[in-house]
Amino acid sequence: MSEGIDTRVTPSLHPDNVKEVDGYDEQTAPYVSLAETAFSEAYIGIGQVHSAREKARTNPTWSEAQQIIQTQDFADNVFSRIARQMDGAMASLDKGIAALEAQLSAPVTSGAAQGVAVEIRAHVKALPTNKRLGFIQGALAAGDAVTVSSVLGAPSYLSGLDAGMQGALLRQWHERNSPEVAQRLKAMKGARDLITNRGGLVFGELEKAVGAPPDKAKALREAKTAAEKAFVFRDA
Repeated sequence: MSEGIDTRVTPSLHPDNVKEVDGYDEQTAPYVSLAETAFSEAYIGIGQVHSAREKARTNPTWSEAQQIIQTQDFADNVFSRIARQMDGAMASLDKGIAALEAQLSAPVTSGAAQGVAVEIRAHVKALPTNKRLGFIQGALAAGDAVTVSSVLGAPSYLSGLDAGMQGALLRQWHERNSPEVAQRLKAMKGARDLITNRGGLVFGELEKAVGAPPDKAKALREAKTAAEKAFVFRDA
């Protein structure tokens, strides 16, 4: 969702920022749409608070204090909407990312006959350490499923690898064979990072829109309530 430019609101919260994350395109857009909606809610909502404050100033019956109180009340409602959208988008992204990470880290089954697979692993293990990784990466780049699955489909030590290196190679293999999944994961991680890194800007932007910090509005509201109590009729 694209919104017009509101110069009263920081461009860092504009929903089009989601379109700039690595991996975003027409195919991955649906998977980060909740993040776009969340930023849209924030961008539009903060603009609405600015407009509410401007309208409050035109009310001849409201003092400056009353204007702050009314605008802050509206800002609190806007913040609740923004928080729900941001939290919902984060939860959805976290769930989707976990599923894709599992998919790209799933074990592989050897595609070679048992005897051939054993010979391939023995060959790889016998290679000098400085050539072993290059040999496997060459097979991976060439799409040699027999060699790659023989090495990655068995315990790492059988090929002279450590578990960490085998895991990294397995990830490369899955990403090579499922580039659309890898791109989707990249876009979803980018959208999640955007919410994590910029979500906190909402607090300062709302304070700027209200024209006063929340604690000032709270103090004014409490003073107003205390003063109004003096006008409550009580039986003698």
